Amino acid sequence: MGSFLYIAILVGIISAVHACPPSDRAALLAFRAALNEPHLGIFNSWQGYDCCHEWYGVSCDPITHKVADINLRGESEDPLFEKAHRTGYMTGTISPAICNLERLSSLTIADWQGITGPIPSCVTSLPFLRIIDLVGNKLTGPIPSDIGRLSRLTVLNVAENRLSGWFPRSLTNLSSLMHLDLRNNSIYGTLPTNFGKLRMLSRALLSRNRLTGRIPYSISYIYRLSDLDLSLNKLSGSIPPSLGNMHVLATLNLDGNNISGTIPPSLINSRINILNLSKNAIEGYIPDSFNERSYFMVMDLSHNKLKGRIPKSMSSATFIGHLDVSHNHLCGQIPAGSPFDHLEASSFTYNDCLCGKPLKPCH
Repeated sequence: MGSFLYIAILVGIISAVHACPPSDRAALLAFRAALNEPHLGIFNSWQGYDCCHEWYGVSCDPITHKVADINLRGESEDPLFEKAHRTGYMTGTISPAICNLERLSSLTIADWQGITGPIPSCVTSLPFLRIIDLVGNKLTGPIPSDIGRLSRLTVLNVAENRLSGWFPRSLTNLSSLMHLDLRNNSIYGTLPTNFGKLRMLSRALLSRNRLTGRIPYSISYIYRLSDLDLSLNKLSGSIPPSLGNMHVLATLNLDGNNISGTIPPSLINSRINILNLSKNAIEGYIPDSFNERSYFMVMDLSHNKLKGRIPKSMSSATFIGHLDVSHNHLCGQIPAGSPFDHLEASSFTYNDCLCGKPLKPCH
């Protein structure tokens, strides 16, 4: 009997050593207390002393046994969701208690639709954070102004919330940042002129905000940038020609702004294959600089102030899948052959005097 008791005590001591620290457990329970998830019961497993063991969405560092990841997604293929035949819905707020998880590396509380309140400003005091993914909630208030302190941060995704406030100046200090997604919020102010300091960035998705001012020239210094979406803001000024010299940039969405000036010829024979400049105030001519390097799945130049002819060199492009030059002041005959022979009339309508297939014949 004594040996059984000894073994039981020993197992208890070993379990306690490998359990998460009481301070981490207390922080998680305070975090849970501020949230209400009525349908799936994702927090039902948050019981017992060891938050490293089978607490849904919680992972711990195998060496320190401190909480390293919170991964709670409202859209998931987890059996919990499959069984309930529904996506998640959660209300409440994100408690500042999460900032007591001093080894936290990943914070994902995504697509719950109903979580409100601010992003706790104290998250910037968590030095090990690599991922902040809070997409698809109803969070309000600003992005913490000192977000730039998080030197290890690789992903910042706060898209599809109700955030406001200035674009934080310190954000350009995030030297490890690879994925920035601020879409569908009400963030205002200008993009910092030193935006190009984000040298590791591959995706910058900032559409549907209230950003003003010019597109920073320094963006062209971001060697790895493949996807730049600044659409549906209030940006003005001209397009930096240097964007066309970027080695990896494949998608450039600038539609729905107040951009003026002309189309830089460098964009036409660049690596860009999705180019949307529609719904701006761009003037001048479509550059006559297409060649075999020009490959566009989408080229949308509609709803601008472009004039002159459609350049004949467009026929020498390797591929143009979807072209839209409608709602401009273009004139003259639409060139024959590819890519024009597969396009609808709607790609050319509402111009001053375009003619030829697929529009009416020229006289």
